Amino acid sequence: LFFFKHKTAYEIPLRLVGSEICIRDSFMRISDSFFVDAKKILSPNFSEREKNIDLIVLHSISLPEGEYDNDNVEDLFMNKLNFDLHSSFQGLRNVKVSAHLYVKRDGTIIQFVPFNKCAWHAGESIFKGRKNCNEFSIGIEIQGKVDEEYTREQYKNLKKIVDALKIFFQIDDVVAHSEISPERKKDPGPLFDWSKLDES
Repeated sequence: LFFFKHKTAYEIPLRLVGSEICIRDSFMRISDSFFVDAKKILSPNFSEREKNIDLIVLHSISLPEGEYDNDNVEDLFMNKLNFDLHSSFQGLRNVKVSAHLYVKRDGTIIQFVPFNKCAWHAGESIFKGRKNCNEFSIGIEIQGKVDEEYTREQYKNLKKIVDALKIFFQIDDVVAHSEISPERKKDPGPLFDWSKLDES
């Protein structure tokens, strides 16, 4: 049984995260390991969590790259992607991945995996000497590509997400996928504006 400290100084068991919090005037509330107001599409791609959560990892994704008016990412996380739709999908056959959260271009938030489970987002990774970041992190996919600007709606809701998670789980570290897998990944890329997460 794992515990996470809330800023009001009481402790919340991982398997009993039924307490709700409201971050300032935002709509983000966490209950039973889900954001209450997020759309839920439950992916089968997860594993049991045995370590405390102390890291948030930001990714970017689009399928095909740079094309946004589709549900291909959702289908990928649900193991339902039609690989014949685009030539670039062929390399995704037999790949099983997921993220806890996915923020679309219009700011829509979808949750695929509850926070008390490990989503399969980081792959081969290391952070501060610890390997397999899936075990102790929350993964957030942002619809986009590394050489394209993200939208105002995405930054607005991503900040609410990160603020809520940092308070609820007492997380200090928020990193790019490229930081924990530097030889494999570049996302969310040089155009991601980290200062947007610090704005009041």
